Amino acid sequence: MNLTALSFLAPWALGAALALPVLWWLLRVTPPAPREVRFPAIRLLLGLGAREETPAKTPLWLVLLRMLVAVLVILGVAHPVLDAPTAARDQRPLLLVVDDGWAAAADWPERRARLETLLDAAARGGRRVMLLPTAPPADGGNVAVSAMMTADQARSLLPSLEPKPWPVDRAAAEAALRGAGRGGGMQVVWLTDGVAGAGADGLARQLQILGRVEALVPPPARLPKQLLPPAADAAGLAPVVRRVSAAAEETVTVRALDAAGRVLERRQVRLPAGERATAAAIGLPTELRNRVARLDLAEATTAAGVALVDEGARRRPVGLVTAGAAPGTPLLDPLHYVGRALAPFAEVRRAPVGELLRRPLAVAVLPETVSLGADERARLRDWIEAGGTLLRFAGPSLADAPDDLLPVRLRAGGRTLGGALSWTEPAGLAPFPADKPFAGLDVPDDVRVEAQVLAEPELGLDEKTWARLADGTPLVTADRLGRGRIVLVHTTATPAWGDLALSRLFVDLLRRVVLVSEGVRAESGDAPLPPLELLDAFGAARAPGGVAAPLPAAGDERPAPGPRHPPGFYGSEAARHAFNLAPALPPPAPLTLPRGVTMAAYDTVPHSLDLRPWLLAAALALAVVDLAIALALRGVVGRRPATAAGLGLLALIGVAPEPALAQEGGEQFALAAALTTRLAYVEVGDPGVDDVSHAGLSGLTMILDRRTAAELGEPAGVDVERDPLVFFPLLYWPITPQQPPLSEEARAKVNEYMRNGGMILFDTRDQDRQAMGGEGPESGAFRDMAEGLAVPPLAPVDEDHVLARAFYLLRELPGRFDGGTVWVARDGVASSNDGVSPVIIGSHDWAGAWAVDEGGRPLFATAPGGERQRELAYRFGVNAVMYALTGNYKGDQVHLPTILDRLGQ
Repeated sequence: MNLTALSFLAPWALGAALALPVLWWLLRVTPPAPREVRFPAIRLLLGLGAREETPAKTPLWLVLLRMLVAVLVILGVAHPVLDAPTAARDQRPLLLVVDDGWAAAADWPERRARLETLLDAAARGGRRVMLLPTAPPADGGNVAVSAMMTADQARSLLPSLEPKPWPVDRAAAEAALRGAGRGGGMQVVWLTDGVAGAGADGLARQLQILGRVEALVPPPARLPKQLLPPAADAAGLAPVVRRVSAAAEETVTVRALDAAGRVLERRQVRLPAGERATAAAIGLPTELRNRVARLDLAEATTAAGVALVDEGARRRPVGLVTAGAAPGTPLLDPLHYVGRALAPFAEVRRAPVGELLRRPLAVAVLPETVSLGADERARLRDWIEAGGTLLRFAGPSLADAPDDLLPVRLRAGGRTLGGALSWTEPAGLAPFPADKPFAGLDVPDDVRVEAQVLAEPELGLDEKTWARLADGTPLVTADRLGRGRIVLVHTTATPAWGDLALSRLFVDLLRRVVLVSEGVRAESGDAPLPPLELLDAFGAARAPGGVAAPLPAAGDERPAPGPRHPPGFYGSEAARHAFNLAPALPPPAPLTLPRGVTMAAYDTVPHSLDLRPWLLAAALALAVVDLAIALALRGVVGRRPATAAGLGLLALIGVAPEPALAQEGGEQFALAAALTTRLAYVEVGDPGVDDVSHAGLSGLTMILDRRTAAELGEPAGVDVERDPLVFFPLLYWPITPQQPPLSEEARAKVNEYMRNGGMILFDTRDQDRQAMGGEGPESGAFRDMAEGLAVPPLAPVDEDHVLARAFYLLRELPGRFDGGTVWVARDGVASSNDGVSPVIIGSHDWAGAWAVDEGGRPLFATAPGGERQRELAYRFGVNAVMYALTGNYKGDQVHLPTILDRLGQ
């Protein structure tokens, strides 16, 4: 029922207005409830005569009030809606064009709500509707426009309308409209995904033939983003984030997950204004990096915002070619140092070359002491041409008898100290070229090479040289052979010709060689790869179904993602192959449409005004007023004003919440912090780090509640520039490279906190691992941030320190990572605080190990020790809290053997 711009969705309810005269009569003749009157003592009733009383009628103004309540209820049940005047009068058929490809998943709830609003308006106007999805349907059919239908029929199709994990096909949508043969005179609303693509102009012009076109686009913050699959480099995995609009700076969160869905790492990535693509370097220990199965964008994930990682991107097995059994003495093994250097980050196998090549292999290391037969040499050459990387080391045998599996021609003999091509002193290394794989590695001053094999000067030698000695002679050369390459280190893999094999640089060089290899994929042969685990448009994994077909064999050309080949994993559980959507998409760009098409954002389109909530709310308010008047007429409010006022106040304000520790001002913050003992963390301004700190201290508080007598409240986040610190016994302070130096006031506040017995746990979160392992945390992000703080002289924590005995007896103090040194104040320095160190400094990311979700489940994996390492991290946290709460009370117990010895017992 329409009255210009006013519509009633349930006009039958207006029939209740016929009962209003009856209601008027009942309200008029019904007297108000008797008023209670208190009489004095019964003796005052003596002598009173009875008299006849007539009940009063309800006052007219009260009747009118109650009639108004009834009218409001009737109108509310009739569900009036106030439309825009043009929408209420528009009787043209409505064509709804919906982009339902992968990009629509980023804002699908808003898109769905807009569709329902448009269909509701069409239903009120009795208009006919046509629906045109632009993505190919999941059943493999063609894009098609629906027949003309009622708005209710169109609404029944909405549950089956979901975004698809492949691109839209606007050219097919244009063809479908041409085939429908519709004329003009329609209202066209196009719910676009805001992303440019082929066929957009053609579809827009075809829609303009049918009528005036209004295109609804998502707001800039909701435009979808893409995540290109990662490329392995020296720092780990490096996916690339691409976005549609580069008008403003944005920050997105890239997550690394394992096959079970556990989050291994979260990394905040800043997209500067003006840039549409940014690489996200995710540094993980090799133990965790090899478990990565998926990277995605935490905000508004779509199928293109997920980068699946298969075995080929994670596994780079290395084979050490041997002639037989390894020597009994490890130091006599020419591959001993190579194996030790590769073990932390690669899967290492030792066997003769024939046995090694029976399994997929990324890199083969061939020492100069191993002689190959003709068949083995041919097999090795075929393997290199197919994509393998051969790493060789020089030695006396190679210098005397070069072979054909070398990247450059070698001079006969070698260059040694005291030889024909003698050196006056061992040579150091030159800086690595910026365009070669070793770029960025630091050159240690103490690495010296005493002998090498020399390359013959020839054209192209510079292009083949990856590293040089200080005098310019090549130290590492490489050349392509088919799809693979041969890399030669012109010195030995042992200390025989220098100390390169004993340096940290040796590990870095081998790591870079392994990382530039092609990697291996599980063999699938010529057989097609069946779908194993597919992605929906929201990036969630689902079981294969519908018309999904196997992918062609690895050597064949891969089809574009679509209904028959959705993105996901193909192959088998033992040999997964990632088929990602983002690499098949063009770089995203904003959608532009021809002139005459009106473009508006979803949140700027005028909504219909639903009057039912307002009418029912007004009826409820007047009913409450009527109740108050009835109580007043009965004398209840008059006699008990305090009671009535109290009940009304409770009804209005409800139950006051507990004062939060959020930054509400000094007094409230101090009151809430003083009433409950809490752990606190320093807010560093990075939402990802702050969230991990809060989740970590929440997990530690849960463990303390279960295992100790400490009863702590919810952890609090504090701003050292603004909030008081004195209320917190322990302050967890994560260090990030972006933290600015503290102000003078903040430094004074922190120094005062430490002087008065407070303890700060500084965690560099693996940022300054090398610095932490040396003389102390004196460089890097911690030094820059902590400049001016009264950090006492430090010493490493040993097994006899109270921190290792405060609750649990500990030999290790790991967090999410392990291997660094934990530092505390040197003995005797903190005597003013009962011998308790005011600082604990480490690099283990303890909050990451303690962090739990709402269900108490760990958020991050721990490496390399797994759940045993997490348990040790919790025990360290318990010890740290007990150390902060109870002081050095176990100091005598720690020194008990010495005390007994002095007493002569």
